[in-house]
Amino acid sequence: MSIITISRGSYSRGKEVAEKVAEKLGYECISRDILLSASEEFNIPEIKLVRAIHDAPSVLERYTHGKERYISYIRKALLKRVQKDNVVYHGLAGHFFLQNIPHVFKIRIIANMEERVKEEIQREGITAEKARYILKKDDDERRRWGLQLYGIDTWDSQIYDMVLHIKSITVDDAVNAICRMIESPTFQTTPESQKILDDLLLAAEIKAAVVGIEPMLTVTADNGLVQISNVDVTRKIKTGVVAEIKAIAEKIPGVKRVIFTGQLKEEDHRTVNPFHNI
Repeated sequence: MSIITISRGSYSRGKEVAEKVAEKLGYECISRDILLSASEEFNIPEIKLVRAIHDAPSVLERYTHGKERYISYIRKALLKRVQKDNVVYHGLAGHFFLQNIPHVFKIRIIANMEERVKEEIQREGITAEKARYILKKDDDERRRWGLQLYGIDTWDSQIYDMVLHIKSITVDDAVNAICRMIESPTFQTTPESQKILDDLLLAAEIKAAVVGIEPMLTVTADNGLVQISNVDVTRKIKTGVVAEIKAIAEKIPGVKRVIFTGQLKEEDHRTVNPFHNI
């Protein structure tokens, strides 16, 4: 049981590889539906969210803490979908949200530009010059999306376990190579690796639930013990924000205890102590 993420450019055959790998392994294949499910919670019209992939993250800048809210919702949606394994995810930044999970096999699919140009010409009926311009623009925007939103360069080969160039290697060759590699013990789910994923999902669920209250907070989880940091408790304690966040977090299944990190002023501590009985 494993998780496969495939990062790809447009017309790189990555979608085709992902679908064939999923079919051969009997895995679920997911992609943009993750974004669409997140958009319901994000309260942005679906068309804007989908278009944002191609227009770079500028659309998110129109909303207060749009970047933080988007990342919170998309992380939760993706982690929830892959929690039970046997999934192939092809799309932007899946490998970013699934870092440090041993049973995730991270792949990058690239293709020869001239072959991509030929496909674009055939699909759109445009000139080679126009096709090349569109593809380069799309590549640049996808790269900028990763850099601005997640702080990662999707072109950096070091963040992947395998990079496959669809040229002399065919789509079927790529599919066979991935299916062989996924059989390696390295990418098999263990109790330890599953715990990492479960903890990440719990933290993501809490962050998504409270991001509208405190967008910049950091949430981690470890066997139900939740730690929330970057909350300005000395400023917000009297307004009840800390208590509100705690109450929301404690209602989420799997949470056993909530701890806030930060320094309380002595006078605030005497007024109300949010750490009491946490």
